Amino acid sequence: MPPSVQPYLYLTRIDKPIGTWLLYWPCAWSITMASYSAQLPLSSTLYTMALFGTGAVIMRGAGCTINDMWDRDIDKKVERTKVRPLASGAVTPKQAIAFLGLQLSAGLAVLTQLNMYSILLGASSLSLVVTYPAMKRITYWPQVVLGLAYNWGALLGSSAMLGACNWPVALPLYASGVCWTLVYDTIYAHQDKRDDIKIGVKSTALRFGENTPAYLTAFSAGTISMLALSGYMNDQGPLFYALSVGGAAAHLAWQLRTVNYNNPADCWSKFASNKWTGALIFSGIFGDYMLQMFS
Repeated sequence: MPPSVQPYLYLTRIDKPIGTWLLYWPCAWSITMASYSAQLPLSSTLYTMALFGTGAVIMRGAGCTINDMWDRDIDKKVERTKVRPLASGAVTPKQAIAFLGLQLSAGLAVLTQLNMYSILLGASSLSLVVTYPAMKRITYWPQVVLGLAYNWGALLGSSAMLGACNWPVALPLYASGVCWTLVYDTIYAHQDKRDDIKIGVKSTALRFGENTPAYLTAFSAGTISMLALSGYMNDQGPLFYALSVGGAAAHLAWQLRTVNYNNPADCWSKFASNKWTGALIFSGIFGDYMLQMFS
């Protein structure tokens, strides 16, 4: 890409797609579970998944722009983030605001392809996206707010397919995703804990400290139990329990057993591996759906 465009691409973190995957997977789970329960055609399911995939790329980028606008002074003081476009001066605050307007307009264009219930539900998540970066200045639990924002697709996917949320299925799925976010983003936060202590930024990594393994074991259990409850309420089949529940449980157990919280490179590696946790959960849901389609 032209040099003038590259800083804006880096601002969206398009070079690190793991954030897009983590935003997209709860959408894909919810869309497919709704299609399974309502026996909807494959064509509409794939179309909606593609639409949400486009939205995930756009809105993850917008979230990163908002985050960097909030954090540009902090990012200058952290070794890992001082090269970000706003922190380094490659993009000015005014340019970032204009770019954010473009991103949000594109996100709105995607959102308006959905039914009115989903448009209103989707728009209501913007307050979480905007306020999340401030939470690390206020509370040691900013990852909770991130989880509430990042897993909104678990609610939105249901309403997009059904015209309204199937709350007995969507709420436990949403809770499962929030617990999952607390796991992976606490691991992520351990990369920066030394810098965070110096500059006064809060995180669950600092809150949990040496007790991180116990906390993340509890949140992993919450992820799996809420996922299983959501599947039970949706009358999922055997592939869901074997691949989605069993596979995700095994992957989370591997992460917690092998992660080195004092090694930033290993923390990043384990954090990034969560795209496979999401994929495992999706594989069982989609497998059940395909069995239903061809049975």
